[in-house]
Amino acid sequence: MIPIPLQTLSNFAAGTLRGDGSRLVTNVNTDSRKITAGLVFVALVGDKFDAHDFIPQVAAAGAAAVVVSKINPAWGALPCAVIEVGDTLLALQNMARGYRQHHAPLIIGLTGSNGKTSTKDLAAIVMARKCQTRATFGNLNNHIGLPLTLLSLREGDQCCITEMGMNHPGEIKVLTDIADPDAAILTNVGMAHIEYMVTQDAIAWEKATLPAQVKRGGIVVLNANDKYSELITRHCQATVSTAGVGCGDVSASHLRADATGTSFTLDFGGEKVETRLPILGEHMVGNAALAACMGWRQGIAPANIADALNQAKLTGGRVEPKVVNGIQFIDDTYNANHDSMIAGLRTLSTLGKARRVAVLGRMGELGAIAEAEHRRVGEFAGSLKLDAVFSVGGSEAAWITAASKAVPSEHFPDHAACAARLREWLCEGDVVLLKGSRSARMEQVLTHFSAS
Repeated sequence: MIPIPLQTLSNFAAGTLRGDGSRLVTNVNTDSRKITAGLVFVALVGDKFDAHDFIPQVAAAGAAAVVVSKINPAWGALPCAVIEVGDTLLALQNMARGYRQHHAPLIIGLTGSNGKTSTKDLAAIVMARKCQTRATFGNLNNHIGLPLTLLSLREGDQCCITEMGMNHPGEIKVLTDIADPDAAILTNVGMAHIEYMVTQDAIAWEKATLPAQVKRGGIVVLNANDKYSELITRHCQATVSTAGVGCGDVSASHLRADATGTSFTLDFGGEKVETRLPILGEHMVGNAALAACMGWRQGIAPANIADALNQAKLTGGRVEPKVVNGIQFIDDTYNANHDSMIAGLRTLSTLGKARRVAVLGRMGELGAIAEAEHRRVGEFAGSLKLDAVFSVGGSEAAWITAASKAVPSEHFPDHAACAARLREWLCEGDVVLLKGSRSARMEQVLTHFSAS
């Protein structure tokens, strides 16, 4: 962060400062293992931990200040300043809100059921053609990660792409109140988190909170291929543009896929540029169109946008090609829901003449519809005439292979057993898709395979 007086940060947090308020601080953190000089440590309290237990160690390690909601006499005289607040999580969020207004960058909020992190990465690459841009690191997109992202803004950062995730009602409102976005991208409305949200309409309402919060004069980009976009537009006060594959104010067409990515034409309201995305999957082209539309509305020339996309690279574990012992793996293991599973399988089905194998794990947070959704994925995999469909893990994953009757299928209890079968069965040139929810840890299949 830009060096800021400790008293100013304390004021943002609505806290009581004990110590030198004129000292400049440069970082805010919640991890007691990562202490540097000038750092402010926020002692969060969770269901299974209380960071107040680490205050003496944090202070001794060189923290400039600690933010606490209680004082323990056993600490004695700490060698750092103390900011006392009523609730440390709320203080962290208030500090981020205050610092965001103090720094005043362009904030582009981003949410959606699928493709959030990929679209965030692509939007950051595009926006960097106009100004120094920072983005949410990895997927730190919740009520703790988003404040830390905002507090990480440094001197010269003029734009920040803030990813916003949710799985319960009301969570997007909390994040938009902190970030106060000037612009927004909504990737799509799917079935992710249906366990807690109950209906897709409820998910749409929750996701729509972000674009609806962007003020008049701001910019909102919606997915032209999503059935909810027309309804969401009616609730926006900002200027709305759409982007998608085959339609939208910015549209991608004439897709030509190969083993390393997709070439296509991007049409910016009549100005067409040829574009190459070195990332697998038609769904990634849709994400690129959303990022391109935001960049265009922010004044970046189409040719510069196309050049930026041509050099794109995503956060790991997202349709990432990896070759091991002559076998091409598509590492899409970071997360999964029904829509992204279908997209991944469709991508696999387009790849060359080699044998194509899907290795799939469970999809989380589906509640009462878990069996139906896993079976739908299995049926779709079967319809693609793949060479094999393997599943790994418990009964949820087993539903996939049980439903994929049109192709050879097999279920494995764990990653090691699946990797052993792959070593026996695969030949050089075969292509393997690895995908499942984060809890399925499908990347471990590749770890075991590589260790052979």
